[in-house]
Amino acid sequence: MEPLKRIAREVIKKCHIFELCEDTVERPDGKTEQYDFIKHKGAAAVVPVTADGKILMVKQYRNALDRFTLEIPAGGRNSVDEPTIVCAARELEEETGYKSDHLEQLLSIRTTVAFCNELIDIYVATDLVKTKQHLDEGEYVDVYEYEIEELVKMVSDFTIQDAKTVAAIMTYYTKYSLKK
Repeated sequence: MEPLKRIAREVIKKCHIFELCEDTVERPDGKTEQYDFIKHKGAAAVVPVTADGKILMVKQYRNALDRFTLEIPAGGRNSVDEPTIVCAARELEEETGYKSDHLEQLLSIRTTVAFCNELIDIYVATDLVKTKQHLDEGEYVDVYEYEIEELVKMVSDFTIQDAKTVAAIMTYYTKYSLKK
């Protein structure tokens, strides 16, 4: 298969967490097509595991869905140069009120490859130390603890639908819980 060639990218709008672009792409037959593209600076997420093996989850309002969702803690990088492990550690403490010096990368996901380049690196945090939440202005987050089996059931019954959270829960379960 011959590759397509991007010949132009126009930034239509710069938003807080992404840029909306219009790409002009040349096909192998010489014709051009327009593609919508969202340029994202990337993000990090974390599966926080308590000393007794429970997973900390956050419940927060998501405007795009007009409802509250249950998710793993996550957030965008401050810049494209910020290491995702630094972002994950920051978001862990901001959203849950816990910190950890023990973060191990679990997986990386591309959230919506058809129109966005967002990459989320997901970590497992252990040896949690209680601090306090440092929520952003206007951010309201409740923290809950769950057994991994409860979370797997919530994925299976469609209670949890957030892609990064589904991927993280199922990967964590496969990697750590099925070995027991």
